Amino acid sequence: MKTKFQEIAGKAQDVILRYPMVLLMGLLSSIGAIRILDSKYDHDFLFIHAKFTICCCLGISLMFALKILSQRIGKRLILEILGTAFLIGFYFILPAKEKDFTEVHGFIIAITLLLSHLLVSFAAFLEKDKQLNFWQYNKNLFINIFLTAVFTGVLTGGVELAILAVDKLFDFNFGDELYADIFYVLAIFGSSFIFLLFNETGLNYLEKEGAYPVILKFFTQFVLIPLLFIYLVILYIYSFKIVINWELPRGWVSYLVLAYSIVGILALLLVYPLKEEKAKSWVKIFSKLFYYTIIPLIVLLFTAIFTRILEYGYTEPRYFVLLLALWLLAVVIYFVLNKKASIKFIPISLFAFGVFSLIFPYLNAFSVAKRSQQNQLITLLDKNKLLLNNKIDFQKKISDTLVDEIANKFEFLAERKQKDFLLNLVDGKTHDLLAENFEQPRSSMINNTLRNGFTHLSKTSHESDYEHLILESQTKVTSIKGYEYLINFNSYDQELRTINGDTFQIDNQTEINNKGTIKVILNSKEAVDFSSAMNKLFKNNTGTTQTVQLKEISMESDLGKYHIKIVFSNISRDRAPYSKQSNIVYDNAVLLIKEK
Repeated sequence: MKTKFQEIAGKAQDVILRYPMVLLMGLLSSIGAIRILDSKYDHDFLFIHAKFTICCCLGISLMFALKILSQRIGKRLILEILGTAFLIGFYFILPAKEKDFTEVHGFIIAITLLLSHLLVSFAAFLEKDKQLNFWQYNKNLFINIFLTAVFTGVLTGGVELAILAVDKLFDFNFGDELYADIFYVLAIFGSSFIFLLFNETGLNYLEKEGAYPVILKFFTQFVLIPLLFIYLVILYIYSFKIVINWELPRGWVSYLVLAYSIVGILALLLVYPLKEEKAKSWVKIFSKLFYYTIIPLIVLLFTAIFTRILEYGYTEPRYFVLLLALWLLAVVIYFVLNKKASIKFIPISLFAFGVFSLIFPYLNAFSVAKRSQQNQLITLLDKNKLLLNNKIDFQKKISDTLVDEIANKFEFLAERKQKDFLLNLVDGKTHDLLAENFEQPRSSMINNTLRNGFTHLSKTSHESDYEHLILESQTKVTSIKGYEYLINFNSYDQELRTINGDTFQIDNQTEINNKGTIKVILNSKEAVDFSSAMNKLFKNNTGTTQTVQLKEISMESDLGKYHIKIVFSNISRDRAPYSKQSNIVYDNAVLLIKEK
């Protein structure tokens, strides 16, 4: 037993000494995730910790890729310094505040994480030879990831159950935070450690030749390839249907074609060594025919993609789908025409396409999407004759549907820092109101501002049940008589305020779960939920699709040792037909507080 413990301790020490930066990133990721949980009532700190955790999670795969590369070319210290500098730079590329975070940053994070994992797959194999070593290396990584998931799941579940048993049997009354903390430590740092244990010495161990796994062969031959055949039949039948009916393909067919192609390429990679075995004729047939089966589907894929792009223009998701289609076309051409094709081309080319989409000037995903939607907006305004001297003519008669379409493009471009372009299209009061709307983290008020700007607004028949209600207070001056403290906030404000050592947070749940309510939380413990008062406020005006003037818009309640009152200057609700969800927005609200 002592010998076994010494052996385990020796392996653990070896992992720590061989992969210190990878383990440091895993440890910091766990700490960051725990801090996110601790900061759930302070949104500024929560966002900072989320950024930190994202960068550290990115660092796990990046540092592992650089470590494997250093085992091939040396220069470990230089590579680790460069990797650390990249992570620090990436942290500061992301916005400093949550209100400035947009879906563009989400795309940047997702693509960068994908690129870091692709780098792991080929960083040490840029030479022309070592093709079989490349396959063995990635096969072993694939197996180790699967084993890591199994071991981590069992370990995490076992430890959590053990803590639960101790808690219930001996009345320790552990808080829920302990279970979450243990989960983050084991799921992130623990899984990193286990994965590195499986990789042993690293590159030399991972790329050495070994017997082809029987389970992998069975999975590919009897599960993956038959499923691909079923997908292929479905897609070909759908293609024939399009030709016979002479109709454009549905948009989601592009995802099916990409799924079939990517899974098929994965299947080819899994059975790559079996191509050399004469007995495996099914592998040779599949390898030869697969890329030819994709060619008609690529035509279908590009038809579906450009049908959407030509009608609605580029957005980042459409750009990435098109980029994947171009990558797939490049892969097919390469393997069909090149008799000495290398499987390393697949991850390396995908990595190159991904880097292109993020950083290539003028043609990256974000530049293309912005220019396309600007052109789409101008085309939409021209088509409906809404431009007068290059400004939107708000005296024109316009439908609800068209306003929503224009507002969607305004919101899209506002999130992408195109505010000057948008403000040049409007003037007068609407210009000033939109300028204020653009300062909000999410410009849901844009729709209201544009809608109120048009003097001749008509509803289309299918929107007769659409509810758009604005409540305005006739009281322009808020009386603070009898109250001691005043806090200004709006529907996007989540900041904490401290009064006499007590912290107040206005939790606006409209952006989280569409409940359309407000919760005021005292010291992260006591809370008042104004959902019933909010519902009553709108219920009394149900069926109205205009601006309603009320003498005062307010609600009040006791909260701990305090009495609180919320006063609104205006509040609006949008709800689509037959939908229980609604979007509630308000500006310049006031929270009045006094001790009881």
